[in-house]
Amino acid sequence: LDIKIKAGEKVGLVGRSGAGKSTLVNLLLRFYDVQSGSISIDGQDISQVKQETLRGNISMVTQDTSLLHRSVRDNILYGRLDASEADMLKAAKQAESHEFVQTLSDLQGRTGYDAHVGERGVKLSGGQRQRIAIARVMLKDAPILILDEATSALDTESEKLIQHALDTLMKDKTSIVIAHRLSTIQNADTIVVLNKGRIVEQGKHAELLAKKGMYYSLVEMQSLA
Repeated sequence: LDIKIKAGEKVGLVGRSGAGKSTLVNLLLRFYDVQSGSISIDGQDISQVKQETLRGNISMVTQDTSLLHRSVRDNILYGRLDASEADMLKAAKQAESHEFVQTLSDLQGRTGYDAHVGERGVKLSGGQRQRIAIARVMLKDAPILILDEATSALDTESEKLIQHALDTLMKDKTSIVIAHRLSTIQNADTIVVLNKGRIVEQGKHAELLAKKGMYYSLVEMQSLA
């Protein structure tokens, strides 16, 4: 496996279940280390960097977002604990979450950003949890962004809202997008198609469709061609 990603590039990772998409991300975040070969960021081997420093420069939004059983404010500020109230509010607005947060309340009478979200964010809908997670990542403002099927568990209306927030989030960042819904990565700078841990195709959406290979087959299955 050999991938080079330029700074500021948006790369889509696609492939059937078990192709190696999540494994690649786990290696990048050093949830486990490579047994051979290396991963470098700006020419520096990540195995020689503290995990805290590495992960401080990478943000991630996953399909299943777990929030803390704390206030909405605390959940967003978890992205950058020293952020000001104004910065927190700006991130919330960019993530399309400010309006719904103002309507929240809990059993203790706390409202808005002071309202508690319940264990793992159980008091919020899936779309609301995602938007809080995106606000957190926007506040963190790390240069590398990983989206792991960030919209695949959502209904169409929530997906549209969140996709707009994600487009804002990806500006000027190096982004790796694992996509189940291929419509979300059609505009990627490069799409990498994985199969059994290997790259089988690589290119832009139109180029890969013209090849009529594995990517074309995946798109055909989703009736996007």
